[in-house]
Amino acid sequence: MSDLKDIWSPEGDLDHEALKRYLQGKASEEERYAVEKQMAGSDFVNDAVEGLQQFSSTREVQHLAEQLNRQLRKETSATQLKKRRRRIKDQPWTIIAIIVIVVLCILGFIVIRMMMHTE
Repeated sequence: MSDLKDIWSPEGDLDHEALKRYLQGKASEEERYAVEKQMAGSDFVNDAVEGLQQFSSTREVQHLAEQLNRQLRKETSATQLKKRRRRIKDQPWTIIAIIVIVVLCILGFIVIRMMMHTE
């Protein structure tokens, strides 16, 4: 069951610097072998490397990554804000319901007490 929660491959993730050197053609023989082994073992890594090879410079990749990170933060913060607002909207009804229940309990206690004293 714990294996289902482990989303990383058993070999570990691809080192950013090693991938950068591989794409620039400056990687050592061992690094190239490791990257190509992971590419062969994972369609995701293979697609990622092929996609990164289409960029002409690393600045483009960095700019795109920063842009994606900004967009992701913006979208996740918007959904978190919506969830908070939804929780706040639901709370007044909960408080009102609790107050009504407490008042009914007190009134019931008073009525029962009055009935006992009149007998």
